[in-house]
Amino acid sequence: MAAVRRRNAGVPPAYAKSRQDGGGPQKERRLADTLAIIPAFNEEERIGRVVRELQALALGADVLVVNDGSGDRTAAEARRAGATVVSHPFNLGYGATLQTAYKYALRGGYRFALQLDADGQHPPGESPKVLEPVRRGEADVVIGSRFMAGSAGYRVPLARRIGIRLFGRLAGRLAGERMTDVTSGFIAVNRPVIALFAGEIFPADFPDADVRMILHKAGFRVRETPVTMQAGPPHKSMHGGLQTMWYIAKMLISMLIVAISRRPARPDAEEKP
Repeated sequence: MAAVRRRNAGVPPAYAKSRQDGGGPQKERRLADTLAIIPAFNEEERIGRVVRELQALALGADVLVVNDGSGDRTAAEARRAGATVVSHPFNLGYGATLQTAYKYALRGGYRFALQLDADGQHPPGESPKVLEPVRRGEADVVIGSRFMAGSAGYRVPLARRIGIRLFGRLAGRLAGERMTDVTSGFIAVNRPVIALFAGEIFPADFPDADVRMILHKAGFRVRETPVTMQAGPPHKSMHGGLQTMWYIAKMLISMLIVAISRRPARPDAEEKP
């Protein structure tokens, strides 16, 4: 498992000591109230640019890259760009990588988290559209959508677009709310949702439509907002190739389980597991 350190006793809440992955020296740094979360697997060519563009926005956010057992220089490039890096010893999958980040955010005392991809599909310049409504208390979760009026960017391939809309309609019908982009990973959340995502209820592989249903069932205020997204690198989609059939079967089962399950309890946002 990734090594994630708790704050040392006696350290003021605004400060923490951290050891960046790679054995670098400890240093004291001030924590912002927001953690930008970037899950990454073999993204050495893109991760540095994403981190630098995000930092240039001066959002008042610390940047965490969770390196999911990459076989390239992803961790080194992220550190060089100025991010804190936590590494899995081997590949655990997208959902497990996100949960490592949310556990880090919970233990670090962050009030908000911004999640975006390492491949540049989610332009850092669009981040305020997703983050600021959560900071203002207008929603518990804001999700960047490719399919709302006002969104722009690349066109999702037809087959995938149909699949996203079908899952969105099914999840929306089961949850009783409209969902336009259930596979978007461009998300901002507040601390109670950070606590939820850090718990056992978060899926270890494909956190998509089932998570939207969990959030609705738990009573969180979820909003979508139109954003511009870029096309990801070829052959990098989690939902492509033979994995598509597994994804469809798993997601349908997961959505059914969520639909028939009891309403999940809201976790203690101050709990430090």
